[in-house]
Amino acid sequence: MPTLNSSKVEITTFFLIGIPGLEHVHIWISIPICLMYLVAILGNCTILFVIGTEPSLHAPMYYFLSMLAVSDLGLSLSSLPTMLRIFALNATGISPNACFAQEFFIHGFTDLESSVLLVMSFDRFLAICNPLRYSSILPNARVAKIGVAFLIKSILLVLPFPFTLKRLTYCRKSLLSHSYCRHQDVMKLACSDNTFNFFYGFFVVLCMMTDSVFIAVFYIFILKTVMGIGSHKERLEALNTCVSHICAVLIFYVPIIALASMHRFGKLKSPLAMILIADIFLLVPPLMNPIVYCVKTQQIREKVLGKFGLN
Repeated sequence: MPTLNSSKVEITTFFLIGIPGLEHVHIWISIPICLMYLVAILGNCTILFVIGTEPSLHAPMYYFLSMLAVSDLGLSLSSLPTMLRIFALNATGISPNACFAQEFFIHGFTDLESSVLLVMSFDRFLAICNPLRYSSILPNARVAKIGVAFLIKSILLVLPFPFTLKRLTYCRKSLLSHSYCRHQDVMKLACSDNTFNFFYGFFVVLCMMTDSVFIAVFYIFILKTVMGIGSHKERLEALNTCVSHICAVLIFYVPIIALASMHRFGKLKSPLAMILIADIFLLVPPLMNPIVYCVKTQQIREKVLGKFGLN
């Protein structure tokens, strides 16, 4: 029941949206969405199972891949409830507390994935530029500590989000602009001062963009080292070990950069395009990362096929 706050009716339900103009076919759109979620969840669970049960894959590169699979699973499971409710059941309402919880998990796993992609680029940098010290710099125990540190960092970084959103007053506007709750969207609905939310949200985005800058720096060093290799075949072999990770980086960061550009340049802002890109951001990386690594990484491909008796 609406509560009174400063003579204003406070919103007790937010409303998410699917794809504007296509509401009449949402039920049909839900079918490929369900299939994408199913493939993403099964694919990432398969990666985790194979790495966990194969002693030959108990190495830093594959441990980092398992961390990527965990973050992808988190993204999928965080957005799954509202996406399916909207497209399959045409149920767009969500309580503020549920919305705050969802955006905490989505932003948390997004930051975790960004951090994992960064450390995976460092892993490739060490393997190519300093292979003799690779094992001493990245022993398995240190890899585990890095994973725990990134998890704690992601939790602490986005922990203020739900609490700062909860202290705001929401009145008049209740329609969000995506199929799931995002910090930027929710804070815009507030009719009280959201200055802190704006600047802290910008700080979180800046942290993630810093990850992308360091990834680019590592690849500059990798390219410099590879170009110094005399044999053309060896250069290709070295670069081939980075292809899967480069694909994962592009799949993750391109939608983020596209959304940021559309927010920054008003003339390029299309509500429909922004909704589609935001949905792609949550659907495509968890779906494609297991496929890319299974196709491009021979050890993973062979072990996965072996588990299903197809080797």
